[in-house]
Amino acid sequence: MSNEISFHFNGAKFTGAAGQSVAAALIANGERELRRTRFGEEPRSIFCGIGICFDCVVTINGVANQRACLIEISNDMKVESSL
Repeated sequence: MSNEISFHFNGAKFTGAAGQSVAAALIANGERELRRTRFGEEPRSIFCGIGICFDCVVTINGVANQRACLIEISNDMKVESSL
């Protein structure tokens, strides 16, 4: 049994290892920008990695404001950048 999981980020397909957070899987795939700020359009990525800050907020399976560092990837998960 493979521990590789496929998921989507902004429409592109990626893979990660079972147990990885969304943020860790994206960074492992070379995706550093998880969202942009509302004012100034500044890029944001993972910062604290433990759910205290909100720099890694994304939309997961249609649910907005999810912290990518706290959510474990699942097969066919749909992740979108938050604005």
